[in-house]
Amino acid sequence: MILAVFLISIFTFLLLGIPVGFSILLTVFTMATASGVTSFAIVPSYLYSGVNNFALMAIPFFILCGDIMNAGDLSKGIVDFCRVLLGHIKAGIGYAAILACMIFACLTGAAVVTISAIGGIMLPLMVKEGYDPADSTACCCAGSITGPIIPPSLPMVIFGVLSGVSVTKMFMGGVIPGVITGLICMFAWYMMNRKKNYVMQPKATPAEVWAATKKAFPALMMPIIMMGGILVGIFTPTEAGVVACVYAWAVSTFIYKKMNLKLLKKVVIGSAKSSAVIMFIVASCQALATVITVARIPQTIAEIISSVTDNPTVIMCLIDVFVLIVGLFMDVTPALTFLTPIFLPIATDIGMDPVVFGVTLVYGLVIGLITPPVGNVLYIGIGISKITLLDLLKRIWPMVLLYIGILFLITLVPELILFLPNLVM
Repeated sequence: MILAVFLISIFTFLLLGIPVGFSILLTVFTMATASGVTSFAIVPSYLYSGVNNFALMAIPFFILCGDIMNAGDLSKGIVDFCRVLLGHIKAGIGYAAILACMIFACLTGAAVVTISAIGGIMLPLMVKEGYDPADSTACCCAGSITGPIIPPSLPMVIFGVLSGVSVTKMFMGGVIPGVITGLICMFAWYMMNRKKNYVMQPKATPAEVWAATKKAFPALMMPIIMMGGILVGIFTPTEAGVVACVYAWAVSTFIYKKMNLKLLKKVVIGSAKSSAVIMFIVASCQALATVITVARIPQTIAEIISSVTDNPTVIMCLIDVFVLIVGLFMDVTPALTFLTPIFLPIATDIGMDPVVFGVTLVYGLVIGLITPPVGNVLYIGIGISKITLLDLLKRIWPMVLLYIGILFLITLVPELILFLPNLVM
């Protein structure tokens, strides 16, 4: 009964177009009214406890860092660096775009920021060089979803807070899947363009390589400073966000000379608005997680799944399928906060490492960023390239299938996720 109330409520509110945070909060009140698992008076305390966590401070700082880098033009230096390295090979600008997305992912931790920054520069350039607009948009969109996988990653911070899993281990666990994703994206780009005769750029001279490296060096140093500081123990992931903000501001102001007080004020206000939305969703989902736990919904779902199969591998694959379906209709942050309290107990009960579950959960949900009907990355991509959504979907579906294959690969071979955490930690 309570499971039916939960599912009907959440999807009804979402289909009515009510914002995600309010839909989740209304679901909490509906469940409280229908089942009596909690009272209205206690819900505010759930909301407060949901955001009263030091680790969550990483979210506004990483958002601010990404916005500063975007406004400070750090992405242009990265793009020029990747073009110099790969522009001379066949269809090389596409490989450069994917590599630029992977590098920028190490700075922002968000796919939407990556496609906006890298796609905004690379897509007009690729079209100008004669590349097919739909192919180019598919390349940049598919490459940009490495943002939430390669550390630092905002979804992994949120999962760490919700689950109690070490954020540092989550960061380390995302490295190999993120690199595999980038390489698979490059392979897909090769298969798409192996028979096309695009004009190749001349190979860069040593002087050009050195000039591009010098220009990109300040931006390239940021992930080294952040992850190095975290692993050595100089600062926590939350403190790393503060260091990243200060570093991005200093580089944008004093090296690239793109930042001033007026622009900084605009960036801070925009970041505050984005952070407020995410934090409200997190608070609402923490309240929902508490009610879900009290109502024993995870146990109910586990009993339903166990009635179908008791094979741990099959159960993990079924969870992956469900995550992919949810990712079609919900953005990463609300879906992550919504699914974690439901499936984490089930995953741990069948012996799945929480870090493996967290990385696969994030990976499955970010695939939804390049699939309709939500697909935020898709809409930003077509907004930049001015092509139709149908044209983009025709070119990006092979990449989506490859990414789904990677999701099941890392689920069935958890050593791909655990190798670096076990080695480093």
